Amino acid sequence: LMVRLGMRSESTRKQLYRRDDLQRLANRIAEGESLRDACEVSVLFVDDEQMRAINRAYRKINKPTDVLSFEQPDGPAGETRLLGDIVISLETVEQRWPGEPAKMRDEVRLLLCHGMLHLLGYDHDTAQARKQMIALQARYLGRTLDAAWFASPRALKGPRGKTDAP
Repeated sequence: LMVRLGMRSESTRKQLYRRDDLQRLANRIAEGESLRDACEVSVLFVDDEQMRAINRAYRKINKPTDVLSFEQPDGPAGETRLLGDIVISLETVEQRWPGEPAKMRDEVRLLLCHGMLHLLGYDHDTAQARKQMIALQARYLGRTLDAAWFASPRALKGPRGKTDAP
């Protein structure tokens, strides 16, 4: 394994992701980004109340969000590199795709990919940077550009909805 995913769920929502699927995706991203050494990513699945608390504590935004990522400083040489932590709200995922488990799992894959790209230094703070991130998400998820951003029915009005895609 190139990337060791440490996954823990504190969410009341169940069966919205497949560990083996997320592990394959993480390894695909690591390979595509030419990571040379083994690394570790911690993934925490939560519900909106916990996500709101984390978002408020670290970003001073008092509302839940779909995904947050926290880079970790490099540790001592020779140790497994801890890329960082990703927090995903399964409640938000469920709200975006109610009653559609396959689409919920796809959304979790998108959020993991998005979080990992942030941990690897990518951002979407400019139009050009967002285009690059969308292209990478499309590549790693095997999706079209339009389907590689946050384009769920409920997200259309949001800042990261389909209307933001290039």
